Amino acid sequence: MFKRLAALSAGLAVLAAQPALAQEKAKPIEGPMTFFVTSVNPGKGADLGGLKGADKHCQDLAKTQGAGKKTWRAYLSTQAAGKDKAVNARDRIGKGPWKNAKGEVVATSVADLHSPNNKLTKQTAITERGEIVKGRGDTPNMHDVLTGSQDDGTAFPPGEDRTCGNWTKSGAEGAAFVGHHDRIGLNDSAPMKSWNSSHASRGGCSMDALKSTGGAGLYYCFAVK
Repeated sequence: MFKRLAALSAGLAVLAAQPALAQEKAKPIEGPMTFFVTSVNPGKGADLGGLKGADKHCQDLAKTQGAGKKTWRAYLSTQAAGKDKAVNARDRIGKGPWKNAKGEVVATSVADLHSPNNKLTKQTAITERGEIVKGRGDTPNMHDVLTGSQDDGTAFPPGEDRTCGNWTKSGAEGAAFVGHHDRIGLNDSAPMKSWNSSHASRGGCSMDALKSTGGAGLYYCFAVK
């Protein structure tokens, strides 16, 4: 009788512990990552659903890697239009420092990020999965990263479209300014380019248009906190 009671108690203890164990396993592990290049485009070229949709994509991708508890923002500027004021990418991303998925520091502050001292290269500007994004010399070249920004991280003045309608267009109209994550030019005569402000896309805002200049509709994501 005593042995049966002991066995029953042990069995109940195991069952009681199972939910706790399941909860513990399901709990995401917060890593050091506070910066990444999106591994994929949301699916509609430069139409990211505005800044709100772009931020959600950053948040969703970060969540897949256990970093969803942080607040993530897309490094994207918007231009003034009607009653809407311009938004500067540099003002959206917190204070830093920022580390990639491998724990490597890419910039210590907003000022450092927008200076020649930042550590953004093809090897460090990696995706949330820790993968290198293909650049010039690879097939396909995907080094065009959407930013809609000038070198200092501020928005372009209103007028000529540099943000594909503030990230709401995916057709033949408009253009998006991009940077080169590998900081390499389109040819040997222009070997170095800006990580955040290299040139405008051509032929519109569709995925095919973005691919035509060496892009895949990817963009930078930074953890604000």
